[in-house]
Amino acid sequence: MNQSEEQKRKMTNRLKRAEGQMRGVQKMIQQDDECIDIVTQLSAVRSSVDRMIGMIVAENLKDCLENPSDSTEDQSAKIEKAIQLIVKK
Repeated sequence: MNQSEEQKRKMTNRLKRAEGQMRGVQKMIQQDDECIDIVTQLSAVRSSVDRMIGMIVAENLKDCLENPSDSTEDQSAKIEKAIQLIVKK
């Protein structure tokens, strides 16, 4: 996948936010915070990671369509792989 520096920066920032949220969850557990608060934070982390997966798959699919493979079979396989990643999510 060929990404611009801006795309890489945005994805890295999203990952850093998710990482910070996970550290926050660890701290909440250590502090015996309320279960509902911990679950709420974990849901936010999951949502963030899901969006990241969507961004990566979308970029991959976009690249596949904008820069098709010379082989029809290879092209179909790449598109099918992207679809499977979306369905798996």
